[in-house]
Amino acid sequence: MASLPAPRGPLSEVLVQSLGGNFVEQLPAWPDSEPVDGSSDAPGPADETLALWVLHELSYRGFTDVDERWEWHPDLLVLRWRLEGGLEQRLRKRFPTIERTDDFVADLAGLIAADDGPSLARHLQRHGSREQALELLRQRSIYHLKEADPTAWVVPRLPGGRAKTALVEVQFDEYGAGDPQRLHHELFARGMVACGLSAEPGQYADEAITEVLEQNNAGSMFGMHRRLRGAALGHFAAFEATSSVPSRQLAQGLARLELPDEIQAYYEEHVEADAVHEQVALRDICGGLVAREPDLAEDVLLGAWTCLDLEARTASAMLERWEVA
Repeated sequence: MASLPAPRGPLSEVLVQSLGGNFVEQLPAWPDSEPVDGSSDAPGPADETLALWVLHELSYRGFTDVDERWEWHPDLLVLRWRLEGGLEQRLRKRFPTIERTDDFVADLAGLIAADDGPSLARHLQRHGSREQALELLRQRSIYHLKEADPTAWVVPRLPGGRAKTALVEVQFDEYGAGDPQRLHHELFARGMVACGLSAEPGQYADEAITEVLEQNNAGSMFGMHRRLRGAALGHFAAFEATSSVPSRQLAQGLARLELPDEIQAYYEEHVEADAVHEQVALRDICGGLVAREPDLAEDVLLGAWTCLDLEARTASAMLERWEVA
């Protein structure tokens, strides 16, 4: 387990201080998002995003020296409800109107195929530096060291049938198909260590940009809420459908930069696996869910669009950070 991250504002400061202390039944009031006295000492986007990420992590591996009882503390659940509500509202506000046909799978595939966001993988394949590659690995470690875990929340939230069996089939591959050495997050961990980086989940949270933390928050929120199960599967499908080509590009870029074979192997693993998973995710998982629960179609599209949108925002932020035109 990693230590608690450094706060990024008044809200995460109160949260981190509380979690780092003794477990208590009642916590102090959270800083208001809009102080009535007009002061500027209010939580901003970076502060709220980090706070929500910390709250979600309590339901994964947690943090060093943080009492495990905090996960279900009522005051923390109220705060998480507030922050997730704000995140969902922002995502739905950005979600455009998507014209639908009678073929839902085609609509979903078309939404994903139309994505033309900037590509970090393409940059690193051709021009990226070793320093940029290592920075990207540190950013990506926030998710890849718990890869597939956010989607695992969805399994018990689905009815029986095609969607559930197909999701478990793909998750079985993600978790190594019975071989602990093939767990995808273990493959990434070995690659991190080979690169001289930490493989401790959450170790690089202080370095993570807000967009990366929001990517993780969206995936966790979708998976943890039964009413958002459609969005969770749409998010998952878009992730799988857009992973194979970038994985090939990253593997080639890492080879060009002479980074260790172990980290190249992680991305090479995803080239073929995700190409297969794409069709299962689109047709059997998302198509199967909507066939059984048609009212969830719009949320499936929301989840897919959110995955693409947040990836584009993250790529833009990183390329700007690297001063890439």
